[in-house]
Amino acid sequence: MKMSMKKLGAVLMAAVLAAAALTACGGKTSDSAGGGQADGKKVLKVAMECSYAPYNWTQPTDANGAVKISGSSDYAYGYDVMMAKKIAEALDYELEIVKLDWDSLVPAVQSGKVDCVIAGQSITSDRMQSVDFTDPYYYATIVTLVPAGSKYENAASVADLAGATCTSQLNTIWYDNCLPQIQDADIKPAQESAPAMLVALSSGRVDLVVTDKPTGQAALMAYPDFKLLDFTGTDGAFEVSDEDINIGVSLKKGNTELKDSINTVLADMTEADFAKMMEEAISVQPLAE
Repeated sequence: MKMSMKKLGAVLMAAVLAAAALTACGGKTSDSAGGGQADGKKVLKVAMECSYAPYNWTQPTDANGAVKISGSSDYAYGYDVMMAKKIAEALDYELEIVKLDWDSLVPAVQSGKVDCVIAGQSITSDRMQSVDFTDPYYYATIVTLVPAGSKYENAASVADLAGATCTSQLNTIWYDNCLPQIQDADIKPAQESAPAMLVALSSGRVDLVVTDKPTGQAALMAYPDFKLLDFTGTDGAFEVSDEDINIGVSLKKGNTELKDSINTVLADMTEADFAKMMEEAISVQPLAE
C-alpha cells in the first residue's frame, strides 16, 4: 500500500533527524581557547547532536552553508551551526563540528575533547555545576504539541492539560520542570532525543509533548497534523525561570579566555538578530519546502 505524501514526509523527517552517531574527536585541544591547528589556523571544536532541528541537523550536502561533520561524509546545519560559523569567523578560527549524542555533550567539554557545545542547552544551575556558560545566544519559549483533533487541541492553559499522558526529551527542563506542572499527568519515560519524542506523539503513545517553540515549529513541517499550543504571556503558562529558557554556549570550567571572546561576539547581536537567524534556520530545515 502506498504511503501518503504527508506520512512519507513525516517518515523522512524522522529518518533525517534520527541520524545521530557518536563521533570521536581527534586533534590537540587546549583549556584556554580553541584547540588544535588547521593550516596554521586555530581550530574551534564545537559539539552538537546534529539531530535537533531547527537548532542543528544532519544533511548529505553543504547546501545553505552547511559544515562538514568531523569524521563523516555528512554535513551539519541549523541555528547552532549558523551561530558557530559566526563565532568562528569573528574570532578567526577554523570551525570543526563534532557530532555527539545529547548525554555526551557535557562530558566532552569537561574532558577537553571539544572546546564548547552549541546545542540548544538551557543555562541551568545544575549544568553550571559541571560547565561554564556564555551569555545567552537564544531565548526559548515553552510550548506544547498535541495531535489536531485531540481532546487537548483547544487547551488554553496548563490547567487544561490535566490528566494527559505525556513525555519529552531526556535531561531537559521540558521533562524535569514542565511536565510535573500538569495536574494528574501520566508522565511516561523521557525520550533520548527530540525526534524520538515526536515519534512518541505521532504514534499515539502519548497525548502531548512539551518542548520549545523553535523545535515545535520545526516539528510542524514534518507532522502537519500536530497543533502547537503556546500559553506564554497568559496566567495559564508554564512556570519557568530565566535559567529554563536562556540558551547558551557551554565550555570547560575555567576557560575564561574563550568564554569572554564568545561573549564579545554575542554582545554585538540583539534578540531580533537571534529571531531572524532562527526564522532562516526553520525555513531551510529538512522538508521545509
